Formats: sequence, structure tokens, C-alpha cells
Amino acid sequence: MSVVVSVRVPKWVKEKLEEHGINVAEFVRQKLIEEVERLEEESLDKELEEVASALVERLDLRELAKLIDEDRKAR
Repeated sequence: MSVVVSVRVPKWVKEKLEEHGINVAEFVRQKLIEEVERLEEESLDKELEEVASALVERLDLRELAKLIDEDRKAR
């Protein structure tokens, strides 16, 4: 499903884009998709940082090192 989004730009802008062979609708569609993907990525990065921060506070680095050492010796 899709919706129609309209935008008003100066006539010369549309004419210049068309002169350069740019499909305005496809160009705008692609830029909007790219922006949504960028925003989603930023949001996920922020959430991951929060989770990582919470985990670091709960981790005992000495215990982690001990577990890694034990695992390596068991191989």
C-alpha cells in the first residue's frame, strides 16, 4: 500500500531536474526511503548503546576473563 505525498518546489527546480533526465518522483521516493533507513539505523544504534551500557554495568570483567580462560583450557 502506498500514499501520495506532494511537495511544492520552484518551477525552475523541476525544470532543471527534468533537463538532467532525473525522474523526480523516483528521486524523491528513493531519498525518502534512504532517510527513513538512516533514522531507523540511528534509533537502533541508540538502543544498542543503552543495552550495552546496561550490560557493562552488570558484567564482572574478572569473572568473564576467568570463564574465557576456563573455556580455552577445556579445548
